[in-house]
Amino acid sequence: MNTTELPGRTDVAIVGGGPTGLALAVTLASAGIDFVVLDRLTEGANTSRAAVVHARTLEVLDELGASKELIARGVQVTRFAVRDGAHRLLTVPFDRLPTPHPYTLMVPQYETESVLLDRLRALGGDVHRPYEVASVVQDEDGVTLTMTTGETLRAAYAVGADGMHSTVREAAGIGFTGNAYAESFVLADVVMDWAPGPSEVSLTFGTAGLTVVAPLPGGHYRVVATVDDAPATPDIDFVQRLLDERAPGQAKVTGLAWSSRFRVHHRVADRYRAGRLLLAGDAAHVHSPAGGQGMNTGIQDGYTLGRAFATGQLDGYEAQRRRVAQRVVAFTHRMTRVATTRNPMARGARNIALPLLGRTAMPRKLATELAELNYR
Repeated sequence: MNTTELPGRTDVAIVGGGPTGLALAVTLASAGIDFVVLDRLTEGANTSRAAVVHARTLEVLDELGASKELIARGVQVTRFAVRDGAHRLLTVPFDRLPTPHPYTLMVPQYETESVLLDRLRALGGDVHRPYEVASVVQDEDGVTLTMTTGETLRAAYAVGADGMHSTVREAAGIGFTGNAYAESFVLADVVMDWAPGPSEVSLTFGTAGLTVVAPLPGGHYRVVATVDDAPATPDIDFVQRLLDERAPGQAKVTGLAWSSRFRVHHRVADRYRAGRLLLAGDAAHVHSPAGGQGMNTGIQDGYTLGRAFATGQLDGYEAQRRRVAQRVVAFTHRMTRVATTRNPMARGARNIALPLLGRTAMPRKLATELAELNYR
């Protein structure tokens, strides 16, 4: 059942009702700009997917009136620990960052979407579901979006916030330059006894691959790991074996809430705008989950694009946000490659260098980069 009836016309058609599309919609609603959000799913996804909300994103959510409720639903973490197995190499602190939110908020993505949707509804908006866009055609005066049902929507502009396989990006003829990682990624939310405890996010290096363990609300932990060839739905035994191999004696998994396998690309759209068609979020950039940058960059895209519509400065959107995506993609790619190197000499050099660098300003610079405070 559709949430609301599809109108015939709008100023801005937003294709995709995830965090990026919702952040854009809330920004437009706050500015009094007419919009329609379209999403092909009957309801929002209830799996957790992205789970990290960084400080800069919380600052943006402050502006949108959505941060207080989200913070109440999450777990605040003030440090990342970089390890090789059980050996700590480096601690990255967030508690001294120059921000009202000197921490990383761990909260499932569906909670972020729920809070943004509640805020959108409070402003009088909503998401139109399920509407799958079959074609997007622009002309001098606007854009016509045709649904798989045959219904049409006429808009002055259309924004693709519809993910890596973006219909809007394809319609715009915009290239998506980059490559795919050879490894698959395992994603699992588990209940476990974890030796480092819930006060930090652990990034563990190893010859078998990169492993991230992070606390979630309700006593759960998020596990993200690179695996040569993971099963489609990793079970509890698979996750336990993975942690036994990469963090020996650190974990005892007692429950599995959800798991999946996915493959990751590192790509940036060649342009963010083609006439009346614009891109944001995963439609514009995808990259390694190392550091938890993806959803954060997308929400900031949505907010920045909304402000560009409100101020009439659309031409500046690409210049501002594409360079951010390029930096994030390069940063997360380097993190992934450093973490997963199997060259013994490179691993040895890395493990000697990181503790030494921990005595310099590097950890704080790394925290600032992860928190995305450089992108204000």
